[in-house]
Amino acid sequence: AKPSPPLVSGPGQRAPPGRSVPFTCTTGGFFPEKIVVKWFKNNGLLSAQAPSITEWRLNTYNMSSTVVLTLQKDDVNSQLTCEVQHSTLPEPLRGTYQLSRVLRVSPSIEVRAEPSPVEVNETVTFTCLVKEFYPANLSVSWLENGTEIKVENVPQPSKLSSGLLELRSQVEVQATEEKNGSRITCLVVHDAQAPVDYPAILLISSLAQG
Repeated sequence: AKPSPPLVSGPGQRAPPGRSVPFTCTTGGFFPEKIVVKWFKNNGLLSAQAPSITEWRLNTYNMSSTVVLTLQKDDVNSQLTCEVQHSTLPEPLRGTYQLSRVLRVSPSIEVRAEPSPVEVNETVTFTCLVKEFYPANLSVSWLENGTEIKVENVPQPSKLSSGLLELRSQVEVQATEEKNGSRITCLVVHDAQAPVDYPAILLISSLAQG
């Protein structure tokens, strides 16, 4: 009896780079009992625990194999493969799993004000650069001294060659005198994680000395 196509499953929630995560490969309904399982990440062979083989009904067997993998930042493009060899098969059966399904890479964030300092009544452009994140589920909002600023256009993330994403959000603020020293904050929420805020200060050159 031939084994069923191998099925690879991963954890129920996303994990950051550096976290060790278990993946399981299962197949069943085969006879005889002897079966060989190999794991690959992209094309590299991985070492895995010895498979667990259990007898099922009427002289057939099931197999479960687990591999523990430490996630890396660039695994958004990586694929895990479980390969099963059995005497009934002319060639191995394979099951695959995209690591992007479990990876969460938190962004690095930078806020710039241009020009800074600025002349009275000129416009300052604040730019929030949200770099190297995954998945795409991310929102950016702007606050001026704690009050939300309405932003006209909602930017879309762009994809880097690494498979990670980046996004640039901009807001324009009129530098009236009373806004000297105002705190302009970029607030980022990524993949339902806690919000992270990055402040910048609006400085008016003629008032900066005062």
